[in-house]
Amino acid sequence: MMPLWTHAELVAATGGQASGEFDANGVAFDSREIGKGDLFFALKGEATDGHLFVGKAFANGAAGAIVSEPVDFPHILVKDTFAALNDLARAARARMGGKVVGVTGSAGKTGTKEALFAALDRSSRGKAHRSVKSYNNHVGVPLSLARMPRDTVFGIFEMGMNHAGELRALTALVRPHAAIITTIAPAHIEFFKDESGIADAKAEIFEGLLADGTAIIPRDNAHYERLRNAATKYATHIVSFGFSPEADVRLLDHVAGANGETLITAQLPKGALCYGLSQSGEHWMSNSLAVLAAVEAVGGDLAAAGLALAELGGLAGRGARHVIPVQNGSALIIDESYNANPASMAATLAQLGKVDGRKIAVLGTMKELGDKSSEFHRALAEPLSAAKVDFTILVGEEMEILAERLKAGVEGLPEFAHCATAREALELLKSNLRESDTVLVKGSNSMGLSAIVSDLVGGKS
Repeated sequence: MMPLWTHAELVAATGGQASGEFDANGVAFDSREIGKGDLFFALKGEATDGHLFVGKAFANGAAGAIVSEPVDFPHILVKDTFAALNDLARAARARMGGKVVGVTGSAGKTGTKEALFAALDRSSRGKAHRSVKSYNNHVGVPLSLARMPRDTVFGIFEMGMNHAGELRALTALVRPHAAIITTIAPAHIEFFKDESGIADAKAEIFEGLLADGTAIIPRDNAHYERLRNAATKYATHIVSFGFSPEADVRLLDHVAGANGETLITAQLPKGALCYGLSQSGEHWMSNSLAVLAAVEAVGGDLAAAGLALAELGGLAGRGARHVIPVQNGSALIIDESYNANPASMAATLAQLGKVDGRKIAVLGTMKELGDKSSEFHRALAEPLSAAKVDFTILVGEEMEILAERLKAGVEGLPEFAHCATAREALELLKSNLRESDTVLVKGSNSMGLSAIVSDLVGGKS
């Protein structure tokens, strides 16, 4: 079986000096993720140096390492290991003869990437590749490219940013045939003057489009025209998606199912498609339309895409649902603990509002909102009220201003408690959890709310 990288390919791509000959079946920069026959990149960061973990990588089965300092193991010596990782990423992209899709946006990137992967992997019979987890930054993107098998038919890569210019560098590596922007919202707004700056930074993804490339943009977003104008400079084709009757890929009709699924009829440029969507919420409906647009843009199978969307499972931290036992019955935990911004908070709270029974929201601080943080946190009172949430547990210092608003006792706002840490929130939730409750857990990843889900789902309650 052909290795992921032969020794000759590794030397040619990195331009390094080899201490011995070895092939590689996989690539990692975390020694804990190394498997038998993998290549270890000893990257140097602000906090640590990968060269300190070379021995551990080989103990875990590494076949070789890319290093900038000689080591007592098979290696290729380069001047800069991060530059070498980017070189290997370029080599991976150059040898891949299939189609590539890039995905970015202020919310929904990972879910859209996973849904698109499921759709294209189904039609290509296992020949699709995507970035795992949220490997969407200056290290994760080249790593994901370096891991791409040579016979990949479809590659799907998530790209993130929190400063202008970052996506420009990433899309130059990915060189997509199609590029999706899911939405523009005030995520990471502390690094930008306003939302238009975020839109401009996200639109950098179009700069990497290959000839005859397709830009896929949200028709319902307030920054649609700005995105379209940016895409015009680089894209041969521009496809819009959304609920608007002017969208190229648009929702015609939808019917809610008994178990949270949705039956959707969508209009595409070449005809209509009826499909099931296992995930619930308008944001998922919109993102599914972006998926269909991308599948059509890269020549995928729309029928297979529809089947994949119907069978898509929940993602940990991004909508996964868990039924847990409680006294006299069970409760439902909705895990949205990985990330949060004003747009995604509003969307998930709106979905929580549609469930029957008592509704509990455990909401952690939204980070990187800059001087507008207080404004955005305070404004969560509206979606909480609209969703008719029965009890809200607020976590983190920045939630104090929302707690003050809820404390004022405005009509329609829920009962609440304010905690400093996820551990405090967990204990409070445990003491309040009842049969048939639905609990939404959502906050920025740094708040550690995933520990609440892990504890409850792990049966420790």
